[in-house]
Amino acid sequence: MFLGHFGLALAAKKVATKPSLGTLVLAAQLVDCLWPLFLLLGWETVEIVPGVTPVTPLLFTWYPYTHSLAAGIVWGALLGGAYYAIRQDRRGALWLAALVVSHWFLDVVVHEPDLPLWPGGPRVGLRLWDSLPETLAVELGLFGAGVWLYWSATRQRDAWGGVLFWLFVATLVVVYCGAVFGPAPPSVHVLALSGLLAWLFVVWAYAIDRHRALRHPGSNHGAA
Repeated sequence: MFLGHFGLALAAKKVATKPSLGTLVLAAQLVDCLWPLFLLLGWETVEIVPGVTPVTPLLFTWYPYTHSLAAGIVWGALLGGAYYAIRQDRRGALWLAALVVSHWFLDVVVHEPDLPLWPGGPRVGLRLWDSLPETLAVELGLFGAGVWLYWSATRQRDAWGGVLFWLFVATLVVVYCGAVFGPAPPSVHVLALSGLLAWLFVVWAYAIDRHRALRHPGSNHGAA
């Protein structure tokens, strides 16, 4: 899952109004932002096997510290707790924690049975990646819904509010299509280094939210 996580972060702005879009994207993508670092450190492993699924050539062999359900709960508690300690926004903190944990549940839908419940525990996955058309329908559907919900919940402060947002949307779609339809990464090292670019989308989302405001006058918009 890739676009679906961003779709959920965008949609969350409807209910978690105080955290910035950047913080919401960080929450939804936190474990994928950490995963390349853990690969480079040798703490987690993946193999590149072209054709292993119709959607991705990646065979996830060991990633319990980022992609197990137990780890997701821990990361969610840490991020939500840190946000609450800084902003004193309980509602926002709970939504951020939920977004972190949601990553595992969305991944379960598409992954092969490789997502552990806890480090060393049983692995699960519903194998949607075995069908390219169904995967595209789910990913693009979730992403499209999130784009619409965020756009309808916010308004532009200036022209940049539209330009940055739609470039963000288009870039994510291009990156996703490149990953699905393009060649496999040449090595795990290159994969990990390119994966670090996920942090740029977090920064980009912060920039977007600084140029947009909530449409509802009673909502309290922040940039945390």
